[in-house]
Amino acid sequence: MTPKYALKLAAIVPALFCLTSVVLSQTKPELIDSLLKVCVANGQFNGSALVAEDGTVIFKKGYGMANFDWGIPNAPDTKHRIASITKQFTAMLIMQLVEKNKIKVGEKITTYLPDYRKDTGDKVTVHHLLTHTSGIPNYTSLPGFWSDSTRNPYSIEYLIKNFCSGDLEFEPGSKYSYCNSGYVLLGAIIEKVTGKPYVQMLEENILKPVGMKNSGIEDESFILANRSYGYLKNAGQRVRDPYFRMQNAWAAGAMYSTVEDLYRWDQALYFDDKLLTRKSKSVYFAPHIESGGGGFYAYGWGIAKYALGQSPDSVTAIVHTGGLNGYNTIILRVPETKDLVVLFNNSGPAPLGGMCKAILGILHGKPFLPPKLGIVDTLMATTVTEGVEAAVKRYGVLKSTAEEKYDFAEVQLNVLGYQLLALKRVKDAIRILQLNVELFPEAFNTYDSLGESYMIDGQKELAIKNYAKSLELNPGNSGAITMLKRIQEMK
Repeated sequence: MTPKYALKLAAIVPALFCLTSVVLSQTKPELIDSLLKVCVANGQFNGSALVAEDGTVIFKKGYGMANFDWGIPNAPDTKHRIASITKQFTAMLIMQLVEKNKIKVGEKITTYLPDYRKDTGDKVTVHHLLTHTSGIPNYTSLPGFWSDSTRNPYSIEYLIKNFCSGDLEFEPGSKYSYCNSGYVLLGAIIEKVTGKPYVQMLEENILKPVGMKNSGIEDESFILANRSYGYLKNAGQRVRDPYFRMQNAWAAGAMYSTVEDLYRWDQALYFDDKLLTRKSKSVYFAPHIESGGGGFYAYGWGIAKYALGQSPDSVTAIVHTGGLNGYNTIILRVPETKDLVVLFNNSGPAPLGGMCKAILGILHGKPFLPPKLGIVDTLMATTVTEGVEAAVKRYGVLKSTAEEKYDFAEVQLNVLGYQLLALKRVKDAIRILQLNVELFPEAFNTYDSLGESYMIDGQKELAIKNYAKSLELNPGNSGAITMLKRIQEMK
């Protein structure tokens, strides 16, 4: 931490963590602002925020830069890519068509997309697509998609045929597995049934009625005023996010919006017949399938318990996150109290869930703390200056002495491994990903990532061994299946 930030935090931290008369005298908006300033100073947040209590906005503000190149700051009306938050809008369009008897959620998808492969399409229903229970492979998890295919100008027909029509990974309806492919297919169904473009349906049936004038599907051929740009960190340095052709995310994640517009969306959902009847909304928000970690998935929304700060108390929240290259987003609604938290970050991965937890603590008068610090930058700096073995040793020391300060989740070392791969430090990446496997031996993704690093290094047998272990832990890991086939073909 630089002396500059240390001085700033010296003024902020007491206001956050000490139960003094100063804290007690602060308003909720002041506490939220103090919390977010700490997150900004810690490199955990750069974006726009809005908080509503009992249906009324009590806080909205921008932090950091929408465009670092030109020094343009974020604001409440800055347009950000919201990624998978798009899914709740796609699901709403489907339910509106259900109300008009143009779609049945229990009907197979080949009824609406007759050109889709019949052997799998006859088994998968619209409900399966809405709830991520279709068994169709997730196209964004296919090997090479992010490195090779994100930039290509695919038509929706090509995207579906080549990326969303794979063999089923499990029997439809038997389990939950998050799937962007399903929502691409839902977008195609909307167009087929109505004869109108998805973009037009979104505008006419949701955005215009709700008054969301600063939201839509991103089209790179048009200028978009007040938009942010996505950034990532690489070896501690901020860099522009890799180019992604947004039309390839389409009905699964191609929307942009503002925190103010998502407040309008939130409010519209409380009114019966504004977008859906009460009966249809009960289906839209129903907890249809368990999605892991005690949570459930509705139609385009997750339902989960969220802690109120550091207290043992919690509330039931309707929530969804989004992540796309340099963007990380969350919308969290608490219908019981009409609380709302919307956070858009345009500087890569961010602990938005932890920030929401702290903000809910503030709203309910509970003790709270900011999210733990990520360990990636610290270990990257050690790797660069002292070597990878020093970084491994430092990880162990920090885990035993500073576990309350740093986040030691599986994803941390995984991110570090991929950052090292991007820097062509393949041997260092292998060592870090080996450590992740040792620490999380039951996590399929650790073996998948280590297998990829071995593949890049030309160690095919070790790549096969780790991909196979990943597949053993998660038989539905389509990426591992594809990579094992590729390696066998190379022999």
